[in-house]
Amino acid sequence: MRKALLVLALLVPAVSQAWWSNDWKFRKEITLDLSATGANVTESVSDVPVLIRLHAGNFGYFADTKADGSDLRVVAGDDKTPLQFHVERFDATNQLAFLWVRLPQLAGGSKDAKIYLYYGNPKANAAGGSGTTYDANQSLVLHLSEAQGLPKDSTANNNNPGASAAQANPASLIAGGLKFAGSGTLTVPASGSLHLNPTRGMTMSAWVRVAAAQSDAYAMALEDQGNSLVLGIDGAAANATFTGAGKAAVQVKSADLTPDQWHLLALTISASKLTLYVDGVESGNAAVTPADMGGTLTVGGSAGGGHGLVGEVDEIQAASVPRASAFLRAAARSQGTDAALVVFGADAQQEGGGTSYFATTMHNVTPDGWAVIGVLAVMFVIAILVMVGKAIYLARVSAGNKAFLREFTKLGGDPTALDRDESEDDGDEALDQSALAPPLHARGGAYGMSTLFRLYHHGVQEMRGRIGLKTAGAAAVTSLTPQAIAAIRATMDATQVRLTQRLQSQMVLLTIAIAGGPFLGLLGTVIGVMITFAAIAASGDVNVNSIAPGIAAALAATVAGLAVAIPSLFAYNWLNTRIKSITADMRVFVDEFVTRIAEHYA
Repeated sequence: MRKALLVLALLVPAVSQAWWSNDWKFRKEITLDLSATGANVTESVSDVPVLIRLHAGNFGYFADTKADGSDLRVVAGDDKTPLQFHVERFDATNQLAFLWVRLPQLAGGSKDAKIYLYYGNPKANAAGGSGTTYDANQSLVLHLSEAQGLPKDSTANNNNPGASAAQANPASLIAGGLKFAGSGTLTVPASGSLHLNPTRGMTMSAWVRVAAAQSDAYAMALEDQGNSLVLGIDGAAANATFTGAGKAAVQVKSADLTPDQWHLLALTISASKLTLYVDGVESGNAAVTPADMGGTLTVGGSAGGGHGLVGEVDEIQAASVPRASAFLRAAARSQGTDAALVVFGADAQQEGGGTSYFATTMHNVTPDGWAVIGVLAVMFVIAILVMVGKAIYLARVSAGNKAFLREFTKLGGDPTALDRDESEDDGDEALDQSALAPPLHARGGAYGMSTLFRLYHHGVQEMRGRIGLKTAGAAAVTSLTPQAIAAIRATMDATQVRLTQRLQSQMVLLTIAIAGGPFLGLLGTVIGVMITFAAIAASGDVNVNSIAPGIAAALAATVAGLAVAIPSLFAYNWLNTRIKSITADMRVFVDEFVTRIAEHYA
């Protein structure tokens, strides 16, 4: 009975996975990898804002999305529950987008948790707000992506900066950021939500990149009446420092940072401990007794008002609780350049079937690649027309030559008997240059496109002009001299050259397709790879899942070039062999005809 049920289960088709809303045409599957080979987050964590980077390398469907990204929706793995999210930047022109998604729960060590990004609804209105992306403990989030004016707090606390002397950088680690040259600072005024409660603790974090050693520079500092909590850079190392009024400073330092690379620096302070994290990994901790403090939050300054931070800062955050190490590691591994937490999967259509690999590849082709493929498509059409037209023409020539040779070999006397009488002739006819010229034979085109008959016709006309014959049946009134026979041969040789040129006409188009197709395809591939790496550099996402689609799309141009060249190569060799055979027949015929003329009229 159990075996029968198993067989029945295999025979029954699987029920297709539900679709969150029929108003959306497409969705992208995103896997969250917390395993040791991914983000390596071993503990479960809740309410983590995860960054989703979209660019040409992992999302080739900007054309299917509204220009402002307002039709984007993020749904949980059950494909039923919408998730809170907001869009930091959506740039369809440059194919870049940055979304922040609040994940209610991440199971430590899991590697198959999924979410879905829906898109493709032209009637959708913007959804998602930055205030709902963060939990109630998040007191400050500065994305630093504003095109104009001061940065804005993305939480519901409105802890907006009051002043900034830093230089905006629109292409920082995560969309926009700030550059500090040692003197400028960004300050956030004191507020009730942005302060250190000694019973609750606090977290401060920022992405920082410095190229050289610093001297007590601030990445972030909260200072109030002699109390200070500082996340900074001293020398080549990061440090977390708490200084109570009238008390000795408590400091934790990290190992030296890798210069000119982005690092997520974070400190947490609880009722008894100060901890420093670098890229989500604890660098050290120290016992501390914090005091209640608020004051101004400063980014980019220095201890004692000296030389400030020299470097770049992005994604400034603060929370009113000490975040767990798993929370900070998940943040680091979703926001950093490797982004190992987020793995992009395939796209699917509303009908339920996933798109083919070919469709996915073609969706990722850049406009430059499409331009090259378009040129190759035109070359392919021209090559096909040449192949077909030339094959038909050569077939007609071969058939006409066979028909003519059958009649010519039957001639036992006058070798000129197959040509028309002079009274029927059109005059001293020049060689027709049209590939589809009407036949010259008087009996209604029995020899079709025969090149041998054209040689024969011009040889006969040259001979008759020299011996004065008016009709094919007239008796010779004079004989041909050796010089006359040589002249007849020269005429036929000239005709043969022109007929050979006609046979080989347009073959150069096939050689262009053979030689130029692969090079044009390679050009498209190189351009596509350049654009893919440029997009990856701009977005900071360097995992293989972000590179592969763009590289595959770039290689499509090379495939197109080979698709043009390979059929052209085969056709060229076959057609060229046919042409050589016809040309050889013409050379043999010229020798045979001149010999018979010499025998009959000399």
